[in-house]
Amino acid sequence: MKSFTIEEINTILDGKIIGNTKEQIKGLNQIKDAKSGEVTFIGNSKYARLWKNSSASVAIVDNEKLNVGAADEKALIMVKNVDLAMAKLLDVFKPDEGPSFDKDIHPTAVVDQSASIGVGCKIGAGCYIGKNVVLDDGAVIYPNVTIFDNSKIGKQTVIWSGTVIRERSEIGHFCIIHNNVSIGADGFGYCPSENGQGLVKIPHIGNVVIGNGVEIGANSCIDRAKFNSTIVGDGCKIDNLVQIGHNSVLGRSCIMAGSSGLAGSVTLGDGVVIGGSASIKDHVTIHSGAIVGAGSGVMNDVPAGKTVLGYPASDSRETLKQWVALRKLAK
Repeated sequence: MKSFTIEEINTILDGKIIGNTKEQIKGLNQIKDAKSGEVTFIGNSKYARLWKNSSASVAIVDNEKLNVGAADEKALIMVKNVDLAMAKLLDVFKPDEGPSFDKDIHPTAVVDQSASIGVGCKIGAGCYIGKNVVLDDGAVIYPNVTIFDNSKIGKQTVIWSGTVIRERSEIGHFCIIHNNVSIGADGFGYCPSENGQGLVKIPHIGNVVIGNGVEIGANSCIDRAKFNSTIVGDGCKIDNLVQIGHNSVLGRSCIMAGSSGLAGSVTLGDGVVIGGSASIKDHVTIHSGAIVGAGSGVMNDVPAGKTVLGYPASDSRETLKQWVALRKLAK
């Protein structure tokens, strides 16, 4: 079990200690459940009032927002950003153990002779690596992953079990692809047949291109483009159960929360945030820095830096005023 003194914790966080504790810090917990020997976190006033009765030995506190009093035999560490401090400590305390590979390439993995496997790559049991696939150095492919022909996987990218990567897909360096992700499936496109009695499937002959440092949550789907590429830019973070339609283009460092979806040919600028269960109509552009509230339905372009909310989505302040007026009307 990992254990640290308060001084060692403070060195990691580069904060300021108030008070003191002799307890060895052996874990992290939320303020209601924390025990002696654990660190907790106070990022807003909601949790500050719980500190007095908490059993935690140390609290990490935002030094610009909160005035939290010290307590006997307990200590505070003042930092500039509690969320970043939490991320650092979670990384420090994460377990060392994890899925291991007895061999770099498991005997039950099927790897085509034409595939290029870089130095230090790991390929788990039951994987399929198709023709002309390229795995760059240090890529980790966990059991039961399928990577079809002519796809490229970047350096130190990790792909978890159940994921299927269709032909011609390109994934950058240092990405994390979680369980059961679908990348490069045929896009969703049909048109009425000439006699009007059925639907004609529109083939999608493009691919998916994913940048560096991208994380894609479990059971998400990114469809390949009709002509060119569906693109997910560097640093994007995609939650579980997200749909990204064909020909969509995401800029850098976009965030899409769980169960949100982009229809075909949607464009997101840099730093766009899409709330959970939000849906974006096809051919819409959401410009850089815009935010789409959870559960919203976006029908039109959204200007840079704008926050929209509701169904159909409009300026968040106007939507909130409408909701207040409806409540009053109901009374």
